[in-house]
Amino acid sequence: MFTKILVANRGEIAIRIIRSCKEMGIATVSVYSEADCDCLHVALADESICIGSAAPSDSYLNAQRIMSAALATGAEAIHPGYGFLSESVQLADLCEEHGIAFIGPPSDVISKMGDKDVAKRMMEAAGVPIIPGSGILDDFESAKKAAEEIGYPLMIKARAGGGGRGIRPINAPEELENAYYTASHEAREAFGDGTLYLEKRIYPAKHIEVQLLADEYGKIICLAERECSIQRNNQKLLEESPSPAVDDELRDKLTIASIKAAQAVGYVNAGTVEFLMDQNGDFYFMEMNVRLQVEHAVTEQVTGIDLVKWQIRIAAGVPLDFYQDDVEIMGCSIECRINASNVGTVEFLHIPGGPRVRFDSAMWTGYTVPPYYDSLLGKLIVHAATREEAIRKMHAALCELVIEGVPNNIDEQIDFISDERFQNGDYYTDFLALRS
Repeated sequence: MFTKILVANRGEIAIRIIRSCKEMGIATVSVYSEADCDCLHVALADESICIGSAAPSDSYLNAQRIMSAALATGAEAIHPGYGFLSESVQLADLCEEHGIAFIGPPSDVISKMGDKDVAKRMMEAAGVPIIPGSGILDDFESAKKAAEEIGYPLMIKARAGGGGRGIRPINAPEELENAYYTASHEAREAFGDGTLYLEKRIYPAKHIEVQLLADEYGKIICLAERECSIQRNNQKLLEESPSPAVDDELRDKLTIASIKAAQAVGYVNAGTVEFLMDQNGDFYFMEMNVRLQVEHAVTEQVTGIDLVKWQIRIAAGVPLDFYQDDVEIMGCSIECRINASNVGTVEFLHIPGGPRVRFDSAMWTGYTVPPYYDSLLGKLIVHAATREEAIRKMHAALCELVIEGVPNNIDEQIDFISDERFQNGDYYTDFLALRS
């Protein structure tokens, strides 16, 4: 087992990783930008090292500086968390080059799954259901021809996309040209690759994802599904597990498809297979996230399995010591992402308590939200024996959560869970569009 791990991230996920490391008796190194010198993840780690200015490109997105910090402090492994360099082939390659464990899948797996076209073709060959669509589009004329063959409505997507960027819905031919050029420009700016492809739009659709763990000895275990259909601009806002739309029979099918996906790419460590599911319960592969998900906590709550600890164990060569039949879904868990709508300083903070209420955050009274990074303030997670009880518990927790001084979306989340469609479980990715 490792004796020292460098945490290549900030905010709540850095604290989450540090917490698991402390429970495992592993020393931690935090990295931080000049803007984060007073942050909690810096104070909680055993060692900390500044790696650059506030700009992410000079700090948290700089693989060379993170590797230098790991070498300087004698870290044996790097945990990238989510976002930033969590899906970086460069960082994974640097780890392999310097003999430092990357707590995630091998770099070749990251590369394959990062190319959405390659991933889609691999899944099709493995027998995983895929959405009908085109290959890589050479230019706008090829997009027009492919759109006519597939039929509207469509989605245009970036090959190297992620986080909802480089994606546009297209409902009619007159929308294609604008969507093509804006998606390509956005993808080029965000990922350095403006290459696009088309897919048939599944509508209405549920966004269902399956969490899995895979060790280096070939064992793959799925830890149930998460429902992630409440989104804004393809960014998730609320998640729950299990999905109210998935029964045992459908869950078995999702499990089989997810295991096929992981086997096809030789997956190791924690990963998530994401699907779109139509009203008939037919599901289609969308992408595979080769990292820890923001919403991993709801899976931990319903299974009792600490995903971060298992990420670390797997990276250290420890085999999974349980089987698929050992995985039990216990009750229901809901997560609301609490986001800042503007910068500001936390003047007063009250965190709700009570049995099975969890708030993962890096805030404190006096904390100033920087303008350089993600807007996530924290994740409010509840767990209860039934979905109905979990909804009531979440409503109570949201009403108790107070963050003064920073504009946020607490009231909006209360509206979401109070909506009749959410309470009935009959909601899709157009949930917000239908509310406006």
